[in-house]
Amino acid sequence: MALLLALDQGTTSSRSIVFDAEGRIVAVAQRELTQHYPQPGWVEHDPEELWATQRATLVDVLRQLGPRVRELRALGITNQRETTVVWERASGHPVHRAIVWQDRRAEEVCARWRDQGLQPLVQATTGLRLDAYFSAGKLRWLLDHVPGLRARAEQGELACGTVDSWLLWRLTGARVHATDVSNAARTLLWDVRAGAWSEALLRAFEVPAAWLPSVHPSSHAYGELDPAVLDDAELASRLPPLPIGGVAGDQQAALFGQACFEPGLAKNTYGTGCFMLLHTGGHWPASRHGLLTTAAAQAGAPTAYALEGSVFIGGAVVQWLRDGLGIIRSSAEVQALAERVPDSGGVVLVPAFTGLGSPHWQPHARGAIVGLSRGSTAAHIARAALESIALQSAELLQAMNADAQAAGGTPVRELRVDGGAAVNDLLMQYQADLLGIPVLRPAVTETTALGAAWLAGLQAGVYRSLDELRALWRVQRRFEPQRPRAWAEGEMARWQRAVRQVLAGVDMPGGCASG
Repeated sequence: MALLLALDQGTTSSRSIVFDAEGRIVAVAQRELTQHYPQPGWVEHDPEELWATQRATLVDVLRQLGPRVRELRALGITNQRETTVVWERASGHPVHRAIVWQDRRAEEVCARWRDQGLQPLVQATTGLRLDAYFSAGKLRWLLDHVPGLRARAEQGELACGTVDSWLLWRLTGARVHATDVSNAARTLLWDVRAGAWSEALLRAFEVPAAWLPSVHPSSHAYGELDPAVLDDAELASRLPPLPIGGVAGDQQAALFGQACFEPGLAKNTYGTGCFMLLHTGGHWPASRHGLLTTAAAQAGAPTAYALEGSVFIGGAVVQWLRDGLGIIRSSAEVQALAERVPDSGGVVLVPAFTGLGSPHWQPHARGAIVGLSRGSTAAHIARAALESIALQSAELLQAMNADAQAAGGTPVRELRVDGGAAVNDLLMQYQADLLGIPVLRPAVTETTALGAAWLAGLQAGVYRSLDELRALWRVQRRFEPQRPRAWAEGEMARWQRAVRQVLAGVDMPGGCASG
């Protein structure tokens, strides 16, 4: 049976997963990734560690396969989006640490661009907002702060890109400098409808075109894995030629891996952040409720789009309970702690550690715990932390339904879920109760990697159509709403009051707040 390999380079770890043609996991390897915080609000990764950890997991799964390594047919890549890497073309050496999507250092330049009136052009061209979250501000910060960088970039000595571009460069032995439409769409530089880098935005942001990657569909013949990069001659001798046939940003890859191929299907990924995407087909929806319009993974013509809502702190709030407060020893303990109490006891945790994303877009907001009393315990705080993940996600779905209604569409009827926190039954039931619609957890929750593998499998001919993939998607558990709508409305009202308290405490104007 044909095997497909997916490299999943995320915010906190690098992983490699091998799937069979039925979508079942055959082998997995993972390495954690160091987080660097040089200043408050700054988050960086070492590009060489990104590559080293990803290569290590690649070698691990190939060794796990043993003789079955010869059954591999294609390789796909999925990656943390917006995180920005710059390197020398001649040597391959990075010129700076990667600036991670969570990093806020570019907020000052984004504020200047907003003051210059560039937001309407940005939204009309890219579907995004002028926010430090995206890559353009990170590139401009590097150009302004790394000596000699602009001249070298303009002369073509440097290459830049999101993490997929960095991995493609290394995997192909420095032969390929490329990205796909779903990653390009997160840079603030890509004209999503025209399918080209925007000359108007490149001029406005003073970002040179010479160092940008070429852009292709997500399912595309990008090149071949160079066996020499494995640094294992015996393993390389057993490996068949392995085409790299799929590339997609993690959230679009997850949408694809959830078999959300047509308008009206939505998924939510519960990772470091939470990311909800609604497939809109060939329709380009302009959100009126604080969401983004972005490119879906492109498996062929025509281009497809999606509405997206981004929560900056999702599962990361559980890591904070562990590393910041020390009330749990491992993330797996949070459900048991939260279940010691029937509810949060009126406690609401707003985890705006790096600002608030959709639908508020307030970069200067900071986290808060409200509703504390003498009776509040660690269990109440743990439950409030879990609930904050679902409450933020419920806000996103409300915004999506409002946009769908404004466009004459129908509301989302079910939500497909994935990501690390999706295995938490308490959280998933609370999510279904809040939303009032079924929450569906698939049999394979590694949908981000699965989406990349499926895109590569389409390119390699392992699959002939989306219908074949649609038939492979299976539900592991369906969470039906069990609470009345009046209860859900009360929960959302309590959350919104807490958010208003947080926003009222913001000292600086947001500039990117939703209308």
